[in-house]
Amino acid sequence: MEDLSYYEILEVTQTADKTTIKKAYRTMAKKYHPDKNPGDKAAEHKFKLCNEAYQCLSDAKQRSIYDRYGKEGLQGMGGGSRRSSGGFDDLGSMFEDMFNGMGGGGRRRQNPADMDKYPLDMNVDMRISFEEAVFGCEKEVKYTYKEACSKCKGTGAKNAKLSSCKQCNGQGQVYMKQGFMTFSQTCPACQGTGSAATDPCKSCKGKGFDERTESVNVNIPAGIDTGNRLRVSGQGNIGKKGNRGDLYVTFEVEQDKHFIRDDNDVYIEIPVFFTQAITGESITIPSLTGELDLQLKLGTRDKQRFTFRGEGIADVHGHGKGNLIAIINIQYPEKLNDEQIELITKLQESFGIESTPHEGVLDSAIDKMKGWFKK
Repeated sequence: MEDLSYYEILEVTQTADKTTIKKAYRTMAKKYHPDKNPGDKAAEHKFKLCNEAYQCLSDAKQRSIYDRYGKEGLQGMGGGSRRSSGGFDDLGSMFEDMFNGMGGGGRRRQNPADMDKYPLDMNVDMRISFEEAVFGCEKEVKYTYKEACSKCKGTGAKNAKLSSCKQCNGQGQVYMKQGFMTFSQTCPACQGTGSAATDPCKSCKGKGFDERTESVNVNIPAGIDTGNRLRVSGQGNIGKKGNRGDLYVTFEVEQDKHFIRDDNDVYIEIPVFFTQAITGESITIPSLTGELDLQLKLGTRDKQRFTFRGEGIADVHGHGKGNLIAIINIQYPEKLNDEQIELITKLQESFGIESTPHEGVLDSAIDKMKGWFKK
C-alpha cells in the first residue's frame, strides 16, 4: 500500500472531486482505525497512510503540487513529507505542516544553499498492452534523472558562491499591485530561494545539476489501469545532500480489439445470426482466461446483456474480480434468394396473427388519424 500513489491509497481516480475523496477517506479510516484493529501494526500503518493521503488531496494547493511533482514537491509547504500519527482528520498536524517553511509556527526559513533546484520525486509515463495490464508483468523502465552538480554543490554558482537575488531582493517572492490589492508570487528568477549565482558554474552551465540515464525493472501488478501510478522507492532525483527521491510510473493501457474495459468489468460484443437468437442456441465465446458457453434465451433481443460474474479483471488492490458482460449484436442477412424468401414466408404464415403485431396496435391510430381529416 505504501508503494501506491495517494489516489491509489484512497482507491479513487486522479479526477475525483473533494466529496468523493472525503467519502473514500472516511471509509478507509474506519476500516483501518486502531480502535477497530487493536494491536494490528499493519492496520495502524495503513491508517496513517490514509491520513497522509487525505491531508494532501483535500487541499487544492497541495494536490496541485503533488499531481505535478509528487511528494517531494510538497516539501517546504507541509504536504507528504510528514506522516500523520492519528486523529480522524489529524488537524493539528495538518495546520503545523501547512505553515512549515512559510514563516509560521516559529520556524525559520530554510537556508537557500540547502534547497534543491528541482523536486526529488519524479514521474515517467509508461504505455502497456491490455494483456500486460490484465495479467501483470515485469517491465524495464529507462529514464533520465537529475543529480546535484558536484562542482557547485548543486547551487548552479561557481565555487558555490551565492548572492542575494536582485529581482526579489532576497525575499523569494515578487509582488504585484492591482488597484488596492497586492498579490505575491514565487520569484521567477530564483524560484523562491532568494539567492542567485554570482557567476554561473561552468560544469553544469548554471543549472545546478547533471542528468544521468538509468533503468530499473518494475513489477506491474495485475489489474493496473490507465491513470494508476506505481512508486519505485529511492529511484528519483538526487539532491545536494545525497538524498534521493522516488520514481513514480504513470500508466496508460492500450485498448483491445475485442474487449472493452470499464474499471474491473470487461465488455465484449457477440455477433449472433437472427436464427440463433430466435431458437436460443448455445454458442462458445472468448473470455480473458479461455472459453465460456453462452446459452441464448429463446427470442434473445438485440443489445441484450449476459453477465459472467468473476470473469473480469482482478482488482489492483486485491478486492476480487470484475465481471465479463457479453452484449448481443444480432446480424441479419444482406440479401435473400428465392428459396430463402419462400421458407421465411411459410414460417411467418405459420405464426398466424402473431406474425403481424403492428396491425392490432396501429389500427386504432390509423382510424384516429383519418378522423382528423374529416373535420
